[in-house]
Amino acid sequence: MTPVRHAMLLAAGLGTRMRPLTDRTAKPLLPLGGRALLDHALDRLRDAGVETVVVNAHWQADLVEAHLAARSGGPRTILRREEALLDTGGSVAAALDLLGEAPFFVVNGDSFWLDGPTPTLERLAAAWRPGEIDAALLVHRTFQVHADVGDGDFALDKLGAVRRRREREVVPYVYAGVQITHAGLFAKAPPGRFSMNLVWDHAIEAGRLTAMVHDGLWFHLSTPPDLAEAEYTLHARPVGETR
Repeated sequence: MTPVRHAMLLAAGLGTRMRPLTDRTAKPLLPLGGRALLDHALDRLRDAGVETVVVNAHWQADLVEAHLAARSGGPRTILRREEALLDTGGSVAAALDLLGEAPFFVVNGDSFWLDGPTPTLERLAAAWRPGEIDAALLVHRTFQVHADVGDGDFALDKLGAVRRRREREVVPYVYAGVQITHAGLFAKAPPGRFSMNLVWDHAIEAGRLTAMVHDGLWFHLSTPPDLAEAEYTLHARPVGETR
């Protein structure tokens, strides 16, 4: 399994669909199960052996910075303030000097999942194939998501190769906000602002994008009702189920 020592946590979004909860705070700072979403993600990364996490911030960046400063127990965090939003792909590309050449995780700041039998990040690291792929995405079965995720994002073949949803098609999987990638994914990326979808499409065309289906619980957290549903689900779980 490839050791992963660096990661990027995307925390710069405006969180408009989560308003009014995000009127005065950043979406990754919203609480779930007694901890901020950002802390859940950082804890998972720490437990997976990640030593350094780059965190970008824009909306309520001062609050994000203060929250990171108050954390203890690792991993080490580096805050990157974005004066102008760079979108998902542009934010990672701008941080490549801090992330290095080795594979690294990218986690959406509002991602929240519960592991299956094997920790999710460990499974993703095991899916990394040096020289063969540029990214491996975590995906979840669309029908298992208790929220509106449209018609899904991707279909997979038997080997995990990814293709996009075609027009008027419903596909089985939705992106779950976590991936392992490396600097090579951004070799043809433009400067400035762009979506991760752009470089994923380049990788799909080259046959260098794969996906792994999540085998635990995953929560789509886009709106206040989504967050309330996730909170209810956590409280309804039997005592002792903590993964």
